[in-house]
Amino acid sequence: MWILFVAVQFLDVVWAVLIFLGIERARVTDTHRGGLQLDLDYMPYSHSLVAAAAWAVAVYVICFLVLREATRIKRIAAVAALAVFSHWLLDLVVHLGDLPIYDNVAKVGFGLWRDPLTALVLESLLYFGAVLLYQRHRAIALSALGIIILAIQVVAFWGPVLPNAKTAAAVFLGGYFVLAAAVRWIERRPILRSSF
Repeated sequence: MWILFVAVQFLDVVWAVLIFLGIERARVTDTHRGGLQLDLDYMPYSHSLVAAAAWAVAVYVICFLVLREATRIKRIAAVAALAVFSHWLLDLVVHLGDLPIYDNVAKVGFGLWRDPLTALVLESLLYFGAVLLYQRHRAIALSALGIIILAIQVVAFWGPVLPNAKTAAAVFLGGYFVLAAAVRWIERRPILRSSF
């Protein structure tokens, strides 16, 4: 499960690293109060459609190499790769026309972030629906984690504006790793353990 949790956030992890390196660009803005407070003006290597497909293939290969002793390795790698690519498809629904198809051109996005309450409800339904589909005996721990994730999303939409894009990237990156560690901890609890 923790592999899937990391996989669905993988493009954002790549984005945060590329922001730190100065390869991709974003600006903090208060223009989008009640929405994501970033203008994501240059992110062709993490969030273009072509890049998302390439990162999905890379994750498939990485999973295949790292987990070569695992049973059902092809299935695990394929599901992880699909989870990576699903990030772009779901971002298409919420982003404000800043997702490039390739390079930094032909940008798309349906703009659900303009209505952050609806976006929050949709993300909640997706998360808690996935919890129910995944495994019911983990539902309480994963639901508690989901409430924390929703609180973070509320702060991201309506909280204080961060000082700059690198700070935002650091906050997001730290959050991804802490949440992934929490999922791994939930997964490893003896009374909750089951096969993947």
